[in-house]
Amino acid sequence: MKPLILGVGNILLSDEGIGVRVAQELEKHPNFAPHFDVIDGGTCGMELLDCIAGRKHLIIIDAVLANKAAGEIVVLHNEQIPTFFARKISPHQLGICDVLSALKLTDELPEHLCLIGIQPESLQPEIGLSEKIQAAFPAIFRCLAEQLHAYGFDEPELMKEWHNV
Repeated sequence: MKPLILGVGNILLSDEGIGVRVAQELEKHPNFAPHFDVIDGGTCGMELLDCIAGRKHLIIIDAVLANKAAGEIVVLHNEQIPTFFARKISPHQLGICDVLSALKLTDELPEHLCLIGIQPESLQPEIGLSEKIQAAFPAIFRCLAEQLHAYGFDEPELMKEWHNV
């Protein structure tokens, strides 16, 4: 089974939609699909259970409140993630925490779990990302490439392409 890149968030709350927007960008790259699965998880919760169950690698991309500067990236792994979602921005994060807990109970939690979190600038009801978060896209893609490299995924054409995004 391919590694899963899961973008989550609410596109109606400005920067809260960053995970969804990153997933949408990844889907545009033709060299990506043969190596990785990408899901725009939106605000889904338990509906994602079957998509995640049994995977070896899961990378979640989402907006997080981490007391950082807007656009700053936080990377967490494995057990750190459910604890981090205790401080939620919106209801979908409770769903992700529930999904991860359910997968742990059924012994289907991915062996390698990573959260790439981006500190939002705005959570106001508005469609579209703030300029500061839009400007963070290259750093988000580089971070994703670094995490995939750490997991042993080194498709050279993809990594080169992502470093140029």
